[in-house]
Order: sequence, then structure tokens, then C-alpha cells
Amino acid sequence: MPATRRQILRLAPALAGLSWPGRASAEDKPAPRLRRSADADVVFPAAGRRAWAEQVPHLNIVLMGGENETDRLARFEGYRALMQQTFGVPVRTLPASDYAGAIQAFDAKQVEIASLGSTAYAAAWMETNGGVEPLVVPEEEDGSIYYRAVMVARAKSGITDLAGMKGHSLAWADVNSSSGYLVPRAALRRQGVDIDRYFSRTGFAGGHEQAVVAVLQKQYDACCTWASGLGDESQGFTRGNLRAMVQKGMLDMKDVRIVWTSEPIATGPITVRADLPEACKEDLKLFFLALPKAHPDIYQQITRGPGTGYREGRQEDYDIFIAMRREEAAARRRRD
Repeated sequence: MPATRRQILRLAPALAGLSWPGRASAEDKPAPRLRRSADADVVFPAAGRRAWAEQVPHLNIVLMGGENETDRLARFEGYRALMQQTFGVPVRTLPASDYAGAIQAFDAKQVEIASLGSTAYAAAWMETNGGVEPLVVPEEEDGSIYYRAVMVARAKSGITDLAGMKGHSLAWADVNSSSGYLVPRAALRRQGVDIDRYFSRTGFAGGHEQAVVAVLQKQYDACCTWASGLGDESQGFTRGNLRAMVQKGMLDMKDVRIVWTSEPIATGPITVRADLPEACKEDLKLFFLALPKAHPDIYQQITRGPGTGYREGRQEDYDIFIAMRREEAAARRRRD
């Protein structure tokens, strides 16, 4: 893991002096064990109304974009119903068109749970002054908690690599997306790419799925989105936006070509409000950790790809993204 973390750190050269949280030193205390879905002693919480329901009379879950609202609600209905049945409080799923909507909802304390990308989590943490915290992080099929940003062009465009993108248009997925905006920008700057001059134009497509559709419809020459980088590329890898679009029949990987891939990116967490009662957060944590074994059908439905489940999240794993957002803001001020 340390080598991978150093790779991610190199994405932002201005942060080269920032040490990774959790890096061992002689003075450090041993890190606490992070519970995982694979642990034998992780048990799904028993059904029944909780004492914390007096303080948290309902649970609102933001469902992020990437697919149309109808598909999102249908895909998460079993998950919503299971959580409501387990904790005895009303549970609502609320589609959001972009990360900004989820961040604003957290700031207004209108929601309790959302699955956020690493950059969106950093934005929510900054916007709420530390009012959110990582609950659990999805694990990939190999047990890792990393994925990659990929730049995707049409297969027949003639573009085969990053050099071929010079003078062509590029779509970002979302301003609060790690793979669809922040990490590619930081990585490309490190490679010497002047983003404002290298591409003929850039713009926001309104989400990951929309970005790929914009490329297929020739509105942009390429886009940035996310993929696990594991498994069969012809199927969109094991997990990610490409995989989801292949599974829904929206994309044939023969029609696109990956022309650039980032270093590994720490997977974003399932996020909760920090002011929830500790007993509530513990119940929710066990709900997710035990979900793959207790209710594998629901786990597969909401994750749409092979994985080993979840592990407990840690704030220090996202400090780098907070620093990167601050660097991006500073770069924007310099441009202005």
C-alpha cells in the first residue's frame, strides 16, 4: 500500500512535501485494525427500532448521478427497504444530479448518508467544516480500495494516446469528481500539459454517464471517467462507469478507446454526517460491512460489479484530496 499512496501523492507536485497519513514512523502507535466485510466476526445488525431513532427519526440517502433517475431509484429500492426494515425508521432515497447537490444537502443537514467520490468527500468536509466523516469504503475484487481515472475517445477518432488529444475537445464529468476532473487535471499538469491551451476546449457534461454519451455523440472528442482498471477491458473492467454502461446496453467497448490512465486513486467513502449518534454510525457501519454476506443480492445490485465488500473508512485517507482541492483553487485564482 505505501508505494501506491506515494504514486497518488505525486499527482499534485505542489503537495510533494505532504506526508501520507498512516505512514509508519518510530514514534507512531500501531494503527487500529480496520474491520472488513471479509472478517468472520462481522455480523449483520438485528432488526428492530433503535434508541437513536429519537434523535434520528429518519434516514435520507442521496443517490449520486451517473445514470438516469428512474434506474437509480429502481436499483436501490431493495437496499432502501432493507435499511428501513432493519432499523425501524423511514428511509428515503433522494437522487442528486451532481455532487454539488449532495454537498449542499449535507451542509443543510437534510441527508444522513451518501456515497461520494474522494474529491466530493473533501468538498463536503470543507463545506461543512468537518461535518461529515467516512463510514466505509468499497473494496475491489482484489481487496484494494483504489480505482483509476481514464480518458476515453471514440475508437474511430484516430486518437490513440494523450499526444493525439492535442487540439481536441475534452469533457469533464463533474467539478467535484476525483476521476472526472480533479485528479486528471493534477496529473496532466504534472506531465507538463497546459490544460487551457492543450485542448481545443473543455466543458462539463453533467456526470460520468453523460460524459461518455457526449463522446459517442461527437459532442466532445474525449472525456474523463472512472474504472477499476481490473478485469476484462472489453466488459468495462470489473467496476466503474464504463462497466455500468456496458451492463445497461448503453456502451460497446469496441466503440471507444482508452487513451490515458491515471495512477491509482483512493476510492471515495460511503459518507455520513459526523453529528449522528455514535450508536447510529456503528449500526450503519455493520449494515454495510455485513451486507455482502447477509444479503449478497442487494450488495450486487448496488455495487454492480465483483468486490470483496467494504472496510472501515478513515479521515486521514482523504486529507490529500482536501489539500489537492485547495491547490486547484489556488491555481484557479492564479489564472484569474
